[in-house]
Amino acid sequence: MAAYLSPLFFFFLLIVHRLTVSADSPLKKTFIFRVDRFSKPSVFPTHYHWYTSEFAESHKILHVYDTVFHGFSATLTQQQVDSIGKHPSVLAVFEDRRRQLHTTRSPQFLGLRNQRGLWSDSDYGSDVIIGVFDTGISPERRSFSDVNLGPIPRRWKGVCETGTKFTARNCNRKIVGARFFSKGHEAGSNAAGPIIGINDTIEFRSPRDADGHGTHTASTAAGRHAFQASLEGFASGIAKGVAPKARLAVYKVCWKNSGCFDSDILAAFDAAVNDGVDVISISIGGGDGVSSPYYLDPIAIGAYGAASRGIFVSSSGGNDGPNGMSVTNLAPWVTTVGAGTIDRNFPAVVTLGNGRRISGVSLYAGAPLNATMFPLVYPGKSGVLSVSLCMDNSLDPKVVAGKIVICDRGSSPRVAKGLVVKKAGGVGMILANGISNGEGLVGDAHLLPACAVGSDEGDSMKAYASSSANPTATIAFQGTIIGIKPAPVVASFSARGPNGLNPEILKPDLIAPGVNILAAWTDAVGPTGLDFDTRKTEFNILSGTSMACPHVSGAAALLKSAHPDWSPAALRSAMMTTASTTDNRRQPMTEESTGKASTPYDFGAGHVNLGLAMDPGLVYDITNTDYVNFLCSIGYGPKMIQVITRTPVTCPAKKPLPENLNYPSIVAVFSSLSKGWSTKSFIRTVTNVGPANSVYRAKIEAPKGVTVKVKPSKLVFSAAMKKQSFVVAVSADNQNLALGDVGAVFGWVSWSDGKHVVRSPLVVTQLEPL
Repeated sequence: MAAYLSPLFFFFLLIVHRLTVSADSPLKKTFIFRVDRFSKPSVFPTHYHWYTSEFAESHKILHVYDTVFHGFSATLTQQQVDSIGKHPSVLAVFEDRRRQLHTTRSPQFLGLRNQRGLWSDSDYGSDVIIGVFDTGISPERRSFSDVNLGPIPRRWKGVCETGTKFTARNCNRKIVGARFFSKGHEAGSNAAGPIIGINDTIEFRSPRDADGHGTHTASTAAGRHAFQASLEGFASGIAKGVAPKARLAVYKVCWKNSGCFDSDILAAFDAAVNDGVDVISISIGGGDGVSSPYYLDPIAIGAYGAASRGIFVSSSGGNDGPNGMSVTNLAPWVTTVGAGTIDRNFPAVVTLGNGRRISGVSLYAGAPLNATMFPLVYPGKSGVLSVSLCMDNSLDPKVVAGKIVICDRGSSPRVAKGLVVKKAGGVGMILANGISNGEGLVGDAHLLPACAVGSDEGDSMKAYASSSANPTATIAFQGTIIGIKPAPVVASFSARGPNGLNPEILKPDLIAPGVNILAAWTDAVGPTGLDFDTRKTEFNILSGTSMACPHVSGAAALLKSAHPDWSPAALRSAMMTTASTTDNRRQPMTEESTGKASTPYDFGAGHVNLGLAMDPGLVYDITNTDYVNFLCSIGYGPKMIQVITRTPVTCPAKKPLPENLNYPSIVAVFSSLSKGWSTKSFIRTVTNVGPANSVYRAKIEAPKGVTVKVKPSKLVFSAAMKKQSFVVAVSADNQNLALGDVGAVFGWVSWSDGKHVVRSPLVVTQLEPL
């Protein structure tokens, strides 16, 4: 595995190569400036007055940050930025960056019972406010009704911003607040430009959702019960969010077809913390697949500001799986969520002219093919990449007209490929996965008869279409099937570990339902989200870690309501240590791309099980001081750390170890150059949140070729003794570790009192030292 670059290296790049344009360029870009707030001269009544007097003219400043972050964002030239960067009060400067979104039975699949039982008969969640950072909301949807909801929590200080097609009446006791952030989006040469008319698409300068993603995630987290919900007949039934009585605060930071900008996201964090949210759900990540150091990552910085004030932050891990080290949003104060399947599917069957039947999935709801056999063609056999991918204007009507066309997945939206086929006269499409997607399938609401198939089946179909004298095929659509086994399965697209910044911290933390999720949708665009799709639907079915993240946000809201004194780390610990690693066959969870057994690099601690998380027995808590010590342990100096924490810090005289952060998982990183046996010890502290007088005993499931010891092996709790510490000693023969394809071996350390099982994944890996 590749060696890890030190944070000092990144900090050096920040200072020396802050910009990529030349110093004499008149080009203006947006930058975020981290300023030491304690340096403000007393002559200035506010930081804003100081910034506009000493750093930038008022019309150039976009946002002033004063809660999770201290400083401002402004649109300036290279020369101006260089000058400001030399000011002794400026701790860091970074260029505004564009981010991307990580795009009815799922609450039941979390361990919630439908319509009756603990969660629905109670008022759990009604006192909790979930802030959703996304593309806005469609407030008229039934999922956001405030019928039978009590008064808005008195501590709420947020507002309902008005704008295009959004009035104060669009907020209610369910949507308690709504804001939109566009200044960073519109300013500077590195921005996307004016909101209205972006890429000739419909947008609203208001909290109203023109994209659909925000409406979907908000209703997944906290949508009310909506009867007779479906997408054109698919997944029909009752749609509801994980925490139907929780309140929603909407922060529109992403805009249709143009992404989300760091300066706006940071402003939303500032607002949400001041407004009084309890949970923040952010299904957004880096658009370049690279994770920045925490002090250069506004999502990590904003999330720290929220978590340090007791706000639980849930984020999507990204959709770049099944590639290793693809997980993003890695900060240890953020709960990072991967995606799994649920026990529902939308099967379609391709029948070839040779009689072979191939299984796929589809959400196509138009006129069926009625078993009519059509000519089958794979235009990609020409060897032209754009043709094999069915890119816009790539298909020759003479080749595809009247035929079912095989298109390779990738480079363009899946449903857009179908439109290309349709425009060229094709009657249907088969979307074939490549090797990277393997056998993982997601359903799409196609505009022509189409279905997705796995990589192996796609290859066999291409071979048939290329070798047969008269290849033919038809597609049959089979609606909705529930009770699918196995489930959950780790989605092929779900981003994987290890953690590319700090391998000592396991990421993702856990997985939740993220494949074929039914939730509310905007009426501004059709179910494909593409401008040419004129269909209207109240609900849509989407897949992605974007869909998994709000499941965990809703779960955190219910847990917070039941345990208002628990910290964000305790809430995460409860979900991680009770997570499931088996499927509905009671077999170890598999991963979708290969069908093989999955590992903690795929699912973290496992699949969230809210019923068990309610009563976890023990939790691993983490304080703000613990996080500061962690940052010291990974080589950050006081100035770097202050960029994140806002206040000056002092690192301990003895440098801490990153693996001793009190995380609910353990990663032992050995040197690949060491010879013979080595031992690493890990200190953990658990807090008893169950019966006061409890005795827990350790159970060890050691990785293959590894020796694991826990001291003490018994923990005794009482009313006076709620916390206990223990040491896990992991020993391995460095020269004979059989790490396998993923470069690690896996085990578990559990504590049990006979009722509760508090389980932590144990990962053993090797890295080449720097």
